Amino acid sequence: MPSKQPEIHASWYDQLSNEFNSDYFTELKSFLISEKAEQTVYPPGSKIFSAFNHTPFTSVKVVILGQDPYHGPGQANGLSFSVSPGIKLPPSLKNIYKELEQDLKLPLPNTGDLSKWADQGVLLLNAVLTVRHKQPSSHQKRGWETFTDAVIKKISDEKKGVVFLLWGNFARSKKALIDSGKHHILEAPHPSPFSAHTGFFGCGHFSKTNEILEKQGQKPIDWKVD
Repeated sequence: MPSKQPEIHASWYDQLSNEFNSDYFTELKSFLISEKAEQTVYPPGSKIFSAFNHTPFTSVKVVILGQDPYHGPGQANGLSFSVSPGIKLPPSLKNIYKELEQDLKLPLPNTGDLSKWADQGVLLLNAVLTVRHKQPSSHQKRGWETFTDAVIKKISDEKKGVVFLLWGNFARSKKALIDSGKHHILEAPHPSPFSAHTGFFGCGHFSKTNEILEKQGQKPIDWKVD
């Protein structure tokens, strides 16, 4: 991570400059520098802020919240639930695709790269943006949550009509940061194999999101990945 301005779209830097210049973010950068000196950290530094670079602040229409990055080699690419082309689909992403097929009758994709969604205004935001190799949750409580909570709050305060997809208890815990009078909150169990059958399948969030966007006069998301 750069010692000065992070590699992030200018529209986000303008909105979050106070966060980047805060003491906690300075401590977070120091932590990451020391981690990278001794450990393998995902995603690569150039991809830590991929969600923000694919989806500028002015473009955000939908937010899908994840917890932290995948912790296997080559998986994490800076977008929640997404993996780079050629990487085996993780179980949760497979279930997302099953629901996509059921909801919109779209064919199951062959790639796990969700950048096409991100480029249309779907902010694929993890609460924690980095992780140590093979150690899930290893970078929690180091400052990332403070930063991403500020991101959610900024979207809630400065924008209107954003659709927040909260899948699972962790994502639902962020409801308090969102003004439900200005925005739309859709909730479901997590797409993990442990919980998808308890209500994620059949939630219809992809079609519901497009219905909301169209009612607001916005262009719907083309959820087709391939």
